[in-house]
Amino acid sequence: MELRSTLTCPHCGKQTTETMPTDACLFFYDCMGCGSVLRPKDGDCCVFCSYGSVPCPPIQEARTSGAAGSCCGPFAG
Repeated sequence: MELRSTLTCPHCGKQTTETMPTDACLFFYDCMGCGSVLRPKDGDCCVFCSYGSVPCPPIQEARTSGAAGSCCGPFAG
C-alpha cells in the first residue's frame, strides 16, 4: 500500500507530495503554487484519484483484491 502521492495542479503544474489519509477522503486541496482549490474530477472520489500519482488507499486496496473500487469510507488496512 502506497501512502504518498504526488499531486499535480492542472492549472500551474506545481507538484507536491502528500501523505494520503487512510480514514477519510480529501475532497479539496489548496495548490501551493497558484492558490487554486482542487476538487475531484467527475467520477473520482478524491483529489488523489484525480490529480495524484497514486490513487487513494481504498481504491488501491480494491484494485489489489479485485473488488469494485469504493472510497469515502473507513479503510481497514
